Amino acid sequence: MSRITFAELLALPGVVEEAELRGRLGFMAYHGGGLEEMTDVIARAAAERADASYYGVLHPPKWELHLPSTRVDPGDSELLAGFLDHVDAVITVHGYGRRQLFTSLLLGGRNRELAAHVAGHLRAALPAYDIVDDVDRIPTELRGMHARNPVNLPPLGGVQIELPPRVRGSSPIWWDWEAGLVPHTESLIDGLVTAASSFAPAVD
Repeated sequence: MSRITFAELLALPGVVEEAELRGRLGFMAYHGGGLEEMTDVIARAAAERADASYYGVLHPPKWELHLPSTRVDPGDSELLAGFLDHVDAVITVHGYGRRQLFTSLLLGGRNRELAAHVAGHLRAALPAYDIVDDVDRIPTELRGMHARNPVNLPPLGGVQIELPPRVRGSSPIWWDWEAGLVPHTESLIDGLVTAASSFAPAVD
């Protein structure tokens, strides 16, 4: 299973692919569901509120098979290909966990102008977090710079956001929270919505 293709992954029981085409800015979360928890919820909510497009792949609970982004191939998916053809730029939402980075949101991807734009809105929405848009401060494997990474395939490329568990509501500090999304996740979505709503991509 370590060399599974994206098409084979999508065909596995319990894996759900979804897309909603709206605006020319898009949100993606193709490691969603039970893999990088809450990433699809965050991306979908931000897209709906910002009138942006959305693409996600939901994995069953407790899923462990992680397909690298460079193997998420639009040639294997009509939904993904259609989404990437529709948008001019994209914000991809991922989850990660690293010691010493529990409050760090990492903004990679090749569109550094968009990364700086999103970072500014996230700093206003989440002042207690370290919003990192300096690529040199992001671990190499989390930078999202590879040409085959879907975040870089639209005409203007995009931003890959790596979210630690705390801001996704997956940290032990939220285990007794029972009233929907935790406040930090709500603030994150607010920041993404304002960033997306104020971004006007223009393709030459």
